[in-house]
Amino acid sequence: MPTISNPHDPYSGYNFWVEWDGIVHAGFQECTGLTATRNTGTYREGTDKSLGQRKIPGMNEYGNITLRRGITDNQEMWEWHKKLQNGETDRRNLSIILADDKGEEKIRWNLEQCWPTTWTAPDFNATSDETAIETLELVHEGITVG
Repeated sequence: MPTISNPHDPYSGYNFWVEWDGIVHAGFQECTGLTATRNTGTYREGTDKSLGQRKIPGMNEYGNITLRRGITDNQEMWEWHKKLQNGETDRRNLSIILADDKGEEKIRWNLEQCWPTTWTAPDFNATSDETAIETLELVHEGITVG
């Protein structure tokens, strides 16, 4: 069995923050949907003697990002969504940053041309002691890792 000379523990999924316009917007409970897919197409030439089709790269597709946080009197998520409801274009470049247990940045996913597609108010239940959570769903046009 080989000896691993420099083992590293994987990073925890709870040490992250979200940044846009150069400002860290901390306090998000959850961030999901960070996906990138390259669709495929099929192709076959009429003179191709093989019995199958060839797979060719198609268009890139990116999943919607969902951010959840405990609602406060900070209305920035609602205001961003409201701008688009009013017909104002407000696309932002956004970063999701993963930190190690010491709080040092380790991986940054940069999302291009983000804008909110859905804002969801918290659910309310008088018999519950859960935190009221607001949700913002974002669309974007590309991911780079830095």
